Amino acid sequence: MMYPERFSNLPAHAWPRLRALLDAHEGGGTPIHMTIGEPKHAFPAWVTDVIAQNAAGFNSYPANDGTPQLRGAIAGWIKRRYGVAVDADTQVMPLNGTREGLYNAVMAVCPETKNGQKPAILMPNPFYQVYMIAAISGAADPVMVPATRDTGHLPDFANLPEDVLNRTTAAYICSPANPQGAVATRDYWADLIALAEKYDFKIFADECYSEIYRDTPPVGALQVAQEVGADPDRVVIFHSLSKRSNLPGLRSGFVASGVNTMREIKQLRNYAGAPLPLPLQAASAAVWDDEAHVAENRALYVEKYEVADRILGNVPGYQSPEAGFFLWLPVEDDEAAALKLWRETGVRVLPGGYLAQTVNGENPGKQYIRVAMVAPKEETTRGIEAIRRCLYPE
Repeated sequence: MMYPERFSNLPAHAWPRLRALLDAHEGGGTPIHMTIGEPKHAFPAWVTDVIAQNAAGFNSYPANDGTPQLRGAIAGWIKRRYGVAVDADTQVMPLNGTREGLYNAVMAVCPETKNGQKPAILMPNPFYQVYMIAAISGAADPVMVPATRDTGHLPDFANLPEDVLNRTTAAYICSPANPQGAVATRDYWADLIALAEKYDFKIFADECYSEIYRDTPPVGALQVAQEVGADPDRVVIFHSLSKRSNLPGLRSGFVASGVNTMREIKQLRNYAGAPLPLPLQAASAAVWDDEAHVAENRALYVEKYEVADRILGNVPGYQSPEAGFFLWLPVEDDEAAALKLWRETGVRVLPGGYLAQTVNGENPGKQYIRVAMVAPKEETTRGIEAIRRCLYPE
């Protein structure tokens, strides 16, 4: 039986690799899971009431474009958060999880060739794995651009060779960054937008961690695009309720861009999409309209930033995250550190190399571990204390 060759050389995904590394060994204590970025704070209690009140909607197929109420709530949030007015009918579409949108964007809006060549799609390295598989699915070359301490943990796309930029159709960028917690500045966005306009490619801005930060809200790609007068179709933003509102199981997010880009994205959804059930759309609209629970959630993460800074602050190479809920901790060898930590303390973390690809013999995640601070403060504190004792003894 034949299978597609384009997926035949994919490396094993991070989670099977992690299980293969750790599960053959007994943990050194009560397990503390700090691997996956699955928020564990309480979501707003009233969400279940909204779903129950709208449960009759499970008896109907939801419209592909989303309900007017949800689109309106999303457009209202974009206006409040970024000062950008978008048309709820033509510039916004709810997603069944942002991974759906991040994947399908390539198929919907990236051409099969660029200047007579195979297209390239740029992405940071380390990166969210869906970026790579989307590029491969779209018959494009995934071009991994190092996002390291030397580049401020954000990719320096402008230094790519001109022959690569001339065939680039899109660039993925995550800000705040997963896994490093770095935030793109206004100047970074402006420079990237200028580069995209010069070489005519789209920016896929993955901003799913935008509401978890210390003091200053991260600037948004759409916000800067409006300020510099860029083509509204140049930037495509993706957001989620998973991190903002502790609702990863709701699988609710959105994509927004210019009218022409959204027309193409909606057309693909008409044929291949799976819109969010109506009761979940009603709940999503209510959640986008509420900011009180978001502020409470953010305050809990700020407390855990402070815990990490107190315990790890004098570790050589430690960088306190600007935003998001991950620690990106320096180690000599990622797998050896993760295995040692598990066997001696019961703490499970993710080797950084599992989130990156080896390019020219170098994997920019190999000397890091990713630590998810998603559990309540007490458990997170115990995990960070164990990491300090095990990996960074004084």
